Amino acid sequence: MKKGMLLIMTIVLGLTLAACGAKNSTSGTNDATTGAGTNTNAATDNKPANEPPADNTKALEGSILAVGSSALQPLVEQASVKFMDLPEYSKITVLVQGGGSGTGLTQVAEGQSDIGNSDIFAQEKFKDDEASKAEDLVDHQVGVVAMAAVVNPAIGVEDLTKQQLVDIFTGKATNWSEFGGADQKITIINRPASSGTRKTFETYALSTSTEDLPGSIQEESSGTVRKLVAETPGAIGYLALSYLDDSIKVVKYEGVEANEENVVNGTYPIWAYQHMYTKGEPSEVVKAFLDFMLSDEVQNNDVVELGYIPASKMQITRDVNGQVTNK
Repeated sequence: MKKGMLLIMTIVLGLTLAACGAKNSTSGTNDATTGAGTNTNAATDNKPANEPPADNTKALEGSILAVGSSALQPLVEQASVKFMDLPEYSKITVLVQGGGSGTGLTQVAEGQSDIGNSDIFAQEKFKDDEASKAEDLVDHQVGVVAMAAVVNPAIGVEDLTKQQLVDIFTGKATNWSEFGGADQKITIINRPASSGTRKTFETYALSTSTEDLPGSIQEESSGTVRKLVAETPGAIGYLALSYLDDSIKVVKYEGVEANEENVVNGTYPIWAYQHMYTKGEPSEVVKAFLDFMLSDEVQNNDVVELGYIPASKMQITRDVNGQVTNK
């Protein structure tokens, strides 16, 4: 009987110990699993602190067409090359064309170009029934350019008065000997009526508009005007200072030399703002280019290098009516 009870107790004790062992084993497995999970999360959270954030900025891209003033064209062309070389604007294409201020203003007003380059205010082009076109345009002034009468170097004339220029461009004077020059017939190299350079010259040098005279030569390109004046005996024309070189002779106006100092202080009157017009506020792409045109990089380098004057240097201002005010 005692042996039987002892046997039963031994069996019960064995089963109890087995059950405890199984429970501890399960608990250990769960702990291990939990620990592994914790370690995994820790590995995920512990990213390098100096890892840069992802760059989600999208580079600007598109195309820009700028049309108009041949006086402004060299500056816009040179600046556009620099602009497109910048990494942030490498996906933007800028195309620059001449054609004259009138063409530039017309095309931008009609939505045919993004920018209309002009030597004149839009209000000077669009008047009366077309005045509303000027109201739709936004002016971005990127500099000032002076213009001067230029002659063939063999003529031998250094200075011309306002009245002498009027006599030449209206056909009253026909030979350079009338002004102390060579006995040579005067040949006028003129610009088309759409030219902002012509409008500026007639307004501030002659104070009158002129007709195209028989025998005169008309050219749209300032570069071609320079070439013809240099190669044609007795030739006279007018150019922006950005086109001057040693192949032609620049004459003084009323004894005043066409240079930056005389333009800035208001002594020399034949100059114009360089306008880049947009129809309404510019798009993001066009604005980026206009901002670059007004940047120190362009204003302090390209503008000066090419013979223009930063508008910020002017000691005077002039409105659309020609009214001059000291700053």
